[in-house]
Order: sequence, then structure tokens, then C-alpha cells
Amino acid sequence: MGTFTQLVERDFAELAAAFGLPPVTEHRAIEAGTINSNFQIVAARPYFLRINEGKCEEDVAYEASLVVAFAAAGVPTPAPLVARDGRCYAALGGKWVSAFAWRPGHHLDEITPAIAHALGAALARLHVVGLDLPGRRSIYDHAHLLTRFRGFESSTDPQLTHAIHVLREELAHAAVSSSIRAAATHGIIHGDLFRDNVLWESEEIVAILDFEQASSGSLAYDLAVCLNDWAWTGELRFDLVGPMLDGYQSIRPLPAADRAALVIEVRAAATRFTITRITDVYLARVPNPEKDFRAFLARVEAWRGHALGQLSSLL
Repeated sequence: MGTFTQLVERDFAELAAAFGLPPVTEHRAIEAGTINSNFQIVAARPYFLRINEGKCEEDVAYEASLVVAFAAAGVPTPAPLVARDGRCYAALGGKWVSAFAWRPGHHLDEITPAIAHALGAALARLHVVGLDLPGRRSIYDHAHLLTRFRGFESSTDPQLTHAIHVLREELAHAAVSSSIRAAATHGIIHGDLFRDNVLWESEEIVAILDFEQASSGSLAYDLAVCLNDWAWTGELRFDLVGPMLDGYQSIRPLPAADRAALVIEVRAAATRFTITRITDVYLARVPNPEKDFRAFLARVEAWRGHALGQLSSLL
């Protein structure tokens, strides 16, 4: 984690002018980004700046339009500031910069049943709104994950031997189940709604953040991503799975096709993050213990056991 683009005083002044803000009086890098460079600035009031690293304008524009639509529909997410030229981002040194009003709040480590219920309901509201919004293809489809897996499948690294065996079986299971997965409801998904992408005050969500992986996809898959993060504390916590499902269905009852897909998607989602953590962190030698692939491999193996039956009993 780190800051990939360093900004100097004149950069902050240029960005403040681009967004029509008062002069910047304070600024600090936020050492939490794994992809982008993030900053907090104060220009009469605090703002969040994100340098969209490695993104084309089309991707930045799509994400901005999506967040504007979600915010307008009542999803708790800050809309991007509109620059003087009318775009919801500004150019700086060949990169695109997004700016947002700063939202107070904090991330949660300890998840209670009430928190799980609130998160489930928030995800369902996002899904309902997203059904009417234009989509884009996700890069993390089955073919993409299979290509990544093929890249290390023949590795002789003893740390990967067991993972390769499990992932090979899980990718085959996902392929065999493709018709069930395809039959589920598809719409806009967040794709990465982990704990570090939600800000809270007490048990109320202040902001849902980071829509850069948002795309067209299975709503059951998006729910599965959340179950794998919010209901996991080193083991699957069904005292949290149940409330999250209840919260979700209080807003959007799961149709039969989505329920059938969910028991597949919890395994597929855990497989996806195991693979990407192997390729993006472990093999890339990125020193980030919070993204150890073995943590997600443990989820894959949990779903391969009795947990899947427990989940089915709740649906």
C-alpha cells in the first residue's frame, strides 16, 4: 500500500482551480491505496482526492457517472465534484483526478448482527438502483480468472501446491455450474464491497466507497463477496450470515434463481480473490499481509465443507 503519484504544492493549486475550490491550506497523503494514490486536502473544508492510476478517461468517466446516479438515488456515497469544464474529474500530468467532499466515519473490524443486517440492506438498495443503470463488462469473468490460474498452475512453489489443486477443482465446478450462474439476476454490482470500502458512524452507514470495480454482473455474486468478508473472522460466522441475508431480503427478496446461484457464487467469489491475491500480491512480491491469498483459500475450503449446507438452510 502506498502513494504512487507524489503531488507538490503547484499540483494541489492546479487541482483546486480545476474544481473551483478555494486555495488548499493543508494536504496529506493517505497511505491506504493498493491501486490509486489518495490524498486529503483542506480547501476551506476537507476533500478527498484520488489519482486514478493507470485508467483511461472512459473508465474514469463511467465510474463517475455511476456514482452520480447512485448518489442521486439515495445510495450513501459521495458524488464526485464537477470540474469547471463540466467533467466529474480533472486532468493532471496525463492522469485523471477525482475529487469528493470528505465524509467522516470509520471502518469496522468487529461486525455485529445489526451491522451485518444494515450492510445487507444497503447492498440490496444499491442493487435495486443499479438495475436501471448502464453496465460494462467485468474483467474478472471466468475466462480471465482461468487465464490467471494457467499462469501459475505449473508452479513448483511448495506454498502454492495445495492452492493450485483446490483452485483447479473450483474453476471446474464454476464452469460446470455456468448455466445456474447465468440464470441469476444480473445488474450493476459493486464487486469489491469489503469492510475497508464502507464508512460507519455507530451502526449507520455514512458512505459506500470505491466503485472502480463496479460493472455488470450477478447480484448473487456481489452478495457472495460480502458474505465472504463481513461474515468471516477466521471462520464462517453464521450468526452474521443470517442477519446479512435478512437485511438484504428486507429490501430485495431473492428470487429462486438467485438463491440457487448464491451457493455457487460464495465458492466462486472466494476462488476469485484467492487467485488475484496470488497473482497481484504473492507472486508480485508485494509486502501486504492483509492480502495473503491463504486467507481466502481458507474461505474456499470452508465452503467446500458443511458450510454450504448451512447456507442453503438459510435461503
